[in-house]
Amino acid sequence: MVALGAEAFARDGWAVLQIDLQGCGDSSGDFGDASWQSWLDDVSLGVERLVAEVGGPVVLWGLRAGALVVSDWLKRRQEPHLVLLWQPVVGGRQHFNQFMRVRGVSKMLEDSDARSEIAAIRDDFRAGKAVEIAGYAVAARLAAELEATNLDFVASRCAGMAIFEVGSSERLTLSPALASALEKWRSTGVEVVAAEVLPGPAFWQTQEIEVCPALIERSVVALGRFVS
Repeated sequence: MVALGAEAFARDGWAVLQIDLQGCGDSSGDFGDASWQSWLDDVSLGVERLVAEVGGPVVLWGLRAGALVVSDWLKRRQEPHLVLLWQPVVGGRQHFNQFMRVRGVSKMLEDSDARSEIAAIRDDFRAGKAVEIAGYAVAARLAAELEATNLDFVASRCAGMAIFEVGSSERLTLSPALASALEKWRSTGVEVVAAEVLPGPAFWQTQEIEVCPALIERSVVALGRFVS
């Protein structure tokens, strides 16, 4: 979906830089070596490259926990940027709890208690130990930094925003947590050009490749509103 989105945005005239943060995808280093600050530094390098080579308005595009990276990066900047978010995670702690349940469920299938397993994981993190979850070594520092991060935007850092969630055809309203956060951001003066829920599969968590064409189409429209 991200590759298809990048291609569609490029056809519409946008220069698109898709990066793998440290320890992710084809980037250098292992996931266990990654830190929240290294990810923020990667975003800085990407923005600097786009500004130097292309110029024009910069849109920060985040998917799931990537939205938290975008939010935290903007908090540390002086100049505002545009934001496009797909299925954003509102709270880092809740998101990481869901991630830990992957290991908890695995242990539960072996007749172990999932809650006690997650508690043991937290004990290891508090002791500064890395923990393997879903095949990845997660450093204690990264876990703590992720859990401490929440999705938040203010007008002085966010020049405009488009947010999209994907859901079933029976639920086409924003999740309560995101709707509440959006109301808060608007109250600070953040301009929201799109806030929609589109019917489609949860492509970010399925093992098979799934696509949601409407998400890409509506994102192209939203990007056009940023520069109209």
